[in-house]
Amino acid sequence: MDSLTTSLVRSSFKSVGASPGGENAFARAFYAVLFASNPEIRQHFPAAMDDQRDRLMHAIGYVIDQLDTPGEVLPLLAQLGRDHRKYGVTDDHYNAVADALVAALANLTGTELWTDETERAWRDAIALIVATMTDAANAEQGPPTWVGTVINHHRVLDDLAIVRLQLDQTMPYVPGQYVSVQVPTRPRMWRYLSFATPPRPDRIVEFHVRRVSGGWVSSAITTDTRIGDTWLIGSPLGGLGVSRRPGRRRLMIAEGTGIAPLRAQLLDMSRLDDHPRTHVFVGGTYPCDLYDLDVLWGLSRTCPWLTVVPVIENSDNPGWVSGHTQNPAGMHDLLTGQLGRVVATYGDWTDHDIQVVGSPSMVRATKYQLVAAGVDSDDICHDPLY
Repeated sequence: MDSLTTSLVRSSFKSVGASPGGENAFARAFYAVLFASNPEIRQHFPAAMDDQRDRLMHAIGYVIDQLDTPGEVLPLLAQLGRDHRKYGVTDDHYNAVADALVAALANLTGTELWTDETERAWRDAIALIVATMTDAANAEQGPPTWVGTVINHHRVLDDLAIVRLQLDQTMPYVPGQYVSVQVPTRPRMWRYLSFATPPRPDRIVEFHVRRVSGGWVSSAITTDTRIGDTWLIGSPLGGLGVSRRPGRRRLMIAEGTGIAPLRAQLLDMSRLDDHPRTHVFVGGTYPCDLYDLDVLWGLSRTCPWLTVVPVIENSDNPGWVSGHTQNPAGMHDLLTGQLGRVVATYGDWTDHDIQVVGSPSMVRATKYQLVAAGVDSDDICHDPLY
């Protein structure tokens, strides 16, 4: 895509963000136009649209930021195209979305900025997005969704559950990826979850789910899931586990259930013959938040290439999870402090491939601390949409 088109798209989208109501007003306008013109599309979306609007704006913002780096954005768009097959999306649906986007942008941008040239730029950008998604969807031979049957549900904490399911057929995915899931008690509401285990011959997968305040799906999973429940699962997304420079030392940083995609990679790495030196920092507010520490310690005892460092923000309660009252022999002492700051001051992380998984605020804070400590931001990887 040429620089003029990219510039026009970015400047007009920036003006939308600066308009009254900002990006939220744009998202509301877009869905209002889309559903008014194509009422049959409404059935594919949940009744409560707040999360859906947030995901839309996050996705659009990321794609616009990466328009001049197709190597970054096109693979993600292809993944999204394969994932959208779960909705039964057709070419007509894509065309309707394109028209609604342009109409919402035109209404909010204003006549001074929304020129014929700006509209052509957006049409070109949307055409590229649609072509990438539809080409990938049409080329995919796998099913639009998998069915997973719950075989185990373990309530680790009051607000956290580990769920194991057996898939109806093999799903090819890379450790570090995630999927959208739909549970029977929350139809049309999809929640993104990371695999906590690498692919297995028996097709068993594991997810770690923490209840989010106001989260309809996470609450249903942690409290209402029963053995035998069947979930719908979309196509794999993300590229967190794809090593950009094989053999390079690795730094992995996780907050809470963010350990799941890192854990999947570590379990997969433990089966290989060649292992890069790897440091894993796992953090939480209290020791109980380090719920999977026993698994990580078990790996580190048998994998000399792996170092695990637990970090908590609040030391008022010194107890360890899973009945531990003290740090097991041979392991690092429990560190206290803000996770990103602890990691940045722990050692020299230049010349490392770095993965960060956690809440958006945690990811931002950790990246800031690492870059301030001399790490190249291009060496820091996190999933842009999750």
